[in-house]
Amino acid sequence: MKYFFLSDGWLVGRVWEFGGLWDESAWRRRPQIQRLNLGMIEHGEKLWLYQAEEAVLMVEVKPSNSLGAGSSIGQVVLRRLMSADQALERLTKAEDLFNP
Repeated sequence: MKYFFLSDGWLVGRVWEFGGLWDESAWRRRPQIQRLNLGMIEHGEKLWLYQAEEAVLMVEVKPSNSLGAGSSIGQVVLRRLMSADQALERLTKAEDLFNP
């Protein structure tokens, strides 16, 4: 499994795998990405930990409609994924951890 952190209120957009953009018709399913019940506070920002299957290389994340409503140009950020060890290292350096 691979992991990434995503700011509260942001959503996963497109997903990349080794061959390029994730093709649901070729894979016959959506990529397996789920938010875990663990998060952290970093620089005053709430970040949730997400888990993705091994085939996922990179994800596009974007603000939800409520966050980008005042802007005519939306923000998009591409996130590379990290290993479990890298995610644990970030969690140990966090200002605070939470589990709803």
